[in-house]
Amino acid sequence: MLQAMRTILTTLHSKFIHPSLALPCLAAYCGEGCGELLIREFTVHEPRENVLAALLAEAPDVVAFSVYLWNRRETLELADALAAARPELRVVLGGPEVSFEGPGLFERHPGLAALVRGEGEIPLRALLRAWQRGAQPAGVARLAWRDADRVVEGPAGAPLARLDEIPSPFALGLVDFSRGFVYVETSRGCPYRCAFCMSALDESVRSFSMERIRADLGLLMERRVPKVKLVDRTFNYDAARALEIFRFILEHNRGSHFHFEIGAHLLDAATLELLAEVPEGMFQFEIGVQSTLADTLAAIDRRASLERLEANVRSLRQMGNIHLHLDLIAGLPGEGYREFLASIDRVAALRPQHLQIEPVKLLPGAPLRLRAAQLGIRFDPHPPYAVLGTPELKFEQIEQLRGISRLLDLSFNSGRFDGFLEGLQAACGSLSAALERLEAFWREQGLFRHPLSQRGVFEKMGEFVEAGFSGELGQELRERLGRDFARSERVVPGNAPAFLDSELSPEEQQRVRAAVREQTEAIRGQGIKLQHFAAPFERLPEKRGRQVLLFLYFSKTGAGLRVEERLLTPDS
Repeated sequence: MLQAMRTILTTLHSKFIHPSLALPCLAAYCGEGCGELLIREFTVHEPRENVLAALLAEAPDVVAFSVYLWNRRETLELADALAAARPELRVVLGGPEVSFEGPGLFERHPGLAALVRGEGEIPLRALLRAWQRGAQPAGVARLAWRDADRVVEGPAGAPLARLDEIPSPFALGLVDFSRGFVYVETSRGCPYRCAFCMSALDESVRSFSMERIRADLGLLMERRVPKVKLVDRTFNYDAARALEIFRFILEHNRGSHFHFEIGAHLLDAATLELLAEVPEGMFQFEIGVQSTLADTLAAIDRRASLERLEANVRSLRQMGNIHLHLDLIAGLPGEGYREFLASIDRVAALRPQHLQIEPVKLLPGAPLRLRAAQLGIRFDPHPPYAVLGTPELKFEQIEQLRGISRLLDLSFNSGRFDGFLEGLQAACGSLSAALERLEAFWREQGLFRHPLSQRGVFEKMGEFVEAGFSGELGQELRERLGRDFARSERVVPGNAPAFLDSELSPEEQQRVRAAVREQTEAIRGQGIKLQHFAAPFERLPEKRGRQVLLFLYFSKTGAGLRVEERLLTPDS
């Protein structure tokens, strides 16, 4: 009787909090006949020698890696080290980052025993079962393997037609719930053919059965998993299906937060009506706009009504209960720098809570990469394969857009600079023009090179105002910045930033003391600590003339800081 072969299914995450979905699905599908299966997860930040030692300490016969954009280099280096340390060990690679590799990968990495292409369940199970029997795989679709001195290529083959054939990794206890965050898929594939996306290669969309979806989501909600991210490429590709799942979650959720990638243009009236009932904070939608230029959308074969997308996003924003994350992609065919700035303004006008800008990545196997030379697109040949230039967009302009993206994260997406950005946008004529000026200052000062604290960002914004705006406008921007800062973190009297005036008259100080005494009495005995800061303002948008704003900072053990702002009038 053959001894059970031990296989470690592993990957290197970009962050510890990210759990794997692929490895538990592979382990669930392989099941019996493949020997002993272990799941081990690491991060790219761990020293290679530590990961190497941890893997070898388990005495595996096979180590199978899931390879992605963010871990390709580290994984290949680790695979080479494993083969050198233990030559008899069989190393298997799979995942989107290596699915389009050929025999050259075996030549560059002599310790590589097999390569799985595309969805891994069918080829990996066939491979491990053959090795468990002491045999070589034969005729396995989407698999390449080393046989002595030659590489054998299996035929092409379709992935699983019925996803329910994959036993639930959640029900089998294969998923790590300890990180407070899990990935879930209810479907595979995408009905769209966006040229930059690997899903453009999918021939169809396949869904798990509704019974299976209910069972998996029900288990996660029963376990009260804090965050559930559905990785479906277009979750609501089927409106009736999506509506049924949304309704099921609303009926059974016990406190989990759900993230969906949706096509906003696909939302129908019935779905919008149901979404209006979602409790605030329960759902987050990520919506790919990508571009607002019609010719660019046509060039990447993105067939979605931009007008309907915008109308539905406005409806969702008006509801105010769902966090909206909208995406734009820079460097797509036909879109230059000015056109992209116009896209920023058009999408920002929809008032999402988060606006993300990313340079397009020319992924191996994606249609856009295959057409890159024809389209004149230059890109980094190494992961993450970011665009470096197009006929419409110079490298320097891509760098400007990367800087604008970073500043969007620091300001717009942080939610801490709302008043300041509103004033800066009015002063510059548009949000994109405001971000352009900020980006030029940030780059000139070398501020993109090093991380800044929250206060540090505010202080640099203050220096930006001092350098570029004078008179009444400069003072208004400083006041807006000061108000945003006092709303974002506790201001310590005597240690306020330079842009925040804290000089009060004796009469104003008396009003502040009276208001603080009143509030202190109101919270007495509740275990709440109260601190405060007060400052005069002359140019509040809602009321001109000298006013005093009192910022109350409430803190309590086990709870975050709560900030209240009060306008103190003479009769307060």
